[in-house]
Amino acid sequence: MFQHVFRSSFRGISLLSRLWNGPNGVLAGKQAEQKMISILRNRFPQAQLIEVTDVSGGCGAMFDINVIAPEFKGLNTVKQHRIINEVLKEEIKDMHGLRIHTSIPQS
Repeated sequence: MFQHVFRSSFRGISLLSRLWNGPNGVLAGKQAEQKMISILRNRFPQAQLIEVTDVSGGCGAMFDINVIAPEFKGLNTVKQHRIINEVLKEEIKDMHGLRIHTSIPQS
């Protein structure tokens, strides 16, 4: 990582700023978490739990997403995760990866 940052500093400020704002200048850290939570709340208004955590140290490259919602009832895990990916497709297109956990509320 140090080597990459060192080499990048010679290419100009724009590339250096990408390191602070996540890949391709997207929102990183807490801002990205809050934006994704808001989008998920709109899609899953009855959700019991919606958590989004930047697990990349704040750079916005990797997120852990946890959603417990009755809207998942009758859907297998793959379909549940596809819904999350579709809802967040714009936010996640430049990320390195996601860890998605979904379930329906316990009665």
